[in-house]
Amino acid sequence: MIYFFSAIVLLGVLITIHEFGHFIVARYFGVYVQRFSIGMGPVFYKKHDKQGTEFALSALPLGGYVAMLSDRAIAEDESILDGLSKEQLANTFESKPKWQRALIMLAGPVANFLLAILVFAIIYSNSVERQFDATVVLNETSKIENQYTFEGGDVLEFIEGKKINNLQDLRLELLSHSGKSGFINLGFKDTVGNKFEEAIEVNNFLSDESEQINPENALGFSIDLKLRPYIGQIADGLPVASSGLQVNDLILSVESQPIKYFDDIREVIASSRSVIQIEVLRDSQRLYFDVELSKRLVEGVEQNYIGIVPGTRLNIIESIVKGVKETYNMSYKTITFIGKMLSGNLGTQNLSGPIGIVQMAGDTAKAGIIPFLYLMALLSISLGVLNLLPIPVLDGGQLVLLGVEAINRGPIPEKVENVIYSGGWALVMLLMFFAIFNDISRFF
Repeated sequence: MIYFFSAIVLLGVLITIHEFGHFIVARYFGVYVQRFSIGMGPVFYKKHDKQGTEFALSALPLGGYVAMLSDRAIAEDESILDGLSKEQLANTFESKPKWQRALIMLAGPVANFLLAILVFAIIYSNSVERQFDATVVLNETSKIENQYTFEGGDVLEFIEGKKINNLQDLRLELLSHSGKSGFINLGFKDTVGNKFEEAIEVNNFLSDESEQINPENALGFSIDLKLRPYIGQIADGLPVASSGLQVNDLILSVESQPIKYFDDIREVIASSRSVIQIEVLRDSQRLYFDVELSKRLVEGVEQNYIGIVPGTRLNIIESIVKGVKETYNMSYKTITFIGKMLSGNLGTQNLSGPIGIVQMAGDTAKAGIIPFLYLMALLSISLGVLNLLPIPVLDGGQLVLLGVEAINRGPIPEKVENVIYSGGWALVMLLMFFAIFNDISRFF
């Protein structure tokens, strides 16, 4: 049942936020809203507010809608006029200026982007973010040619100017270049801190769908993600809590032994005495602290440990700023991947329908609140981007039609409009069936 309920919560939040964006802006501009529905199909619960809007829960939780009074709806069914006041009848969607109608259409996707920013900010301000160095590994299986100057142990910092902080950054950036022939610019830092660039020649990069599962393997050399020695959390109730160490300190040395990565600390303290000296970098200052080690049994063997978790923590302002950047980055990547799928340069194996979403919702819910919220932010971005596509039944298509109407200085002929909307619905349904087919094929 956790899969069902987590999917209901996930989709319910995303749909409600999207439709509320349309609703609140429509109401701000005075458009009469007949119904605000979460879900599609038969209504099983409804309630009216003072302005006469019906708020409804409908049977199928795979969508929602804001039914605004429109001239087209009146022409198709005059019975909807019954019981409406003159003021309501005067505030149809078409009665508003085109710029107001455009903002109403934009409000749904914008609401999804704002939700993503908020969720990312909550995640970043309440979690430890591990910082990695993507170190180069060269061995007998490496396919890279000798003309490149980077060596094993060098750190891959940038791909085409994009900073690499973790495995997700690495994979998403590489996937955004799928199908490319030519050169991919990589930025490195060597073992003594010197920075340099190399242009790796590729031919039809990541053209095979099997390569797209672990795209880092297509570079011609291996990548080893090593944890940077930042302090992300300090355990309460242990001697380290009163040592003076603080979250976000960067550990430079332990017992005068230089520390490059977090794993180096374990090697140093394994045979250390009960009190060790730790050198950290804090606000550009080098500070020294005496820290009493704690003891624990690991598989029956007593081991030393400090009681710190690697990573960094952001305050609320930093979290919001990073949330904005991440939302922009993921939106851009989503658009890029859609284009790559349409061109055939990126496989469609990651395109998920309702079955896949239910599975992801359940899996992340079982993993914890942070993974579940992260999925919510990603899907909110996807929903915002997809609704901006120029398909007539989606918000982006409505905006295109408004633009055409503005250029023609008049409404589109009804027959033409009907054909356009029918084609849009057919395209959306085709995409939905393909996504469901993708979901089912994963089980066989």
